[in-house]
Amino acid sequence: MGRGKIEIKRIENSNNRQVTYSKRRNGIIKKAKEITVLCEAKVSLIIFGASGKIHEYCSPSTTISDMLDGYQKATGRRLWDAKHENLSNEIDRIKKENDSMQVELRHLKGEDLNSLNHKELIMMEEALQNGLSSVSAKQSEILRMIRKNDQILEEENKQLQYALHQKQMAAMGGSGNMRGIHHEEVYHQSDRDYEYQMPFALRVQPMQPNLHERI
Repeated sequence: MGRGKIEIKRIENSNNRQVTYSKRRNGIIKKAKEITVLCEAKVSLIIFGASGKIHEYCSPSTTISDMLDGYQKATGRRLWDAKHENLSNEIDRIKKENDSMQVELRHLKGEDLNSLNHKELIMMEEALQNGLSSVSAKQSEILRMIRKNDQILEEENKQLQYALHQKQMAAMGGSGNMRGIHHEEVYHQSDRDYEYQMPFALRVQPMQPNLHERI
């Protein structure tokens, strides 16, 4: 008994829709692989799911870029507008410039010099000498700046030491004055204590009667 026909319309149930998508996607990719092997066909397949996830297949003997170029030639339709074409040209230019700079960098390192002629070697030598002179000049400038900064720091250190010395001297002078005042106060206090105690210390003993006079 054969399977009944399924009405082709959107599957409302999200789970059933996802299951059907996975099964049929795998079936399409399987058929693309089979026709590539059986018929020596060039097949390129790109599938975007509802979530935006991409699935693709391309025959081993080609690439998607080759397939797109072949499609443009066969149909006369341009898949790239002027903006994309200019962008592609700019990318190619940058790649070539990068390759050229990589070669030049190897030459400056002394590598792959066999491809250069005598004139090119002379020009490279002059460029290296000019670069070395610039590096030496910059190095001398940096050393001068370091020495100048050292002198400034040394001068600031001397000024700070002088200011600290002045504060220490001022503090020592103030302490000396306070000690003098304190000694003077103690001296006057001692005098007052002596005057207060003196009458008691110098009491006169009562005179005893002269026994000889009575006799």
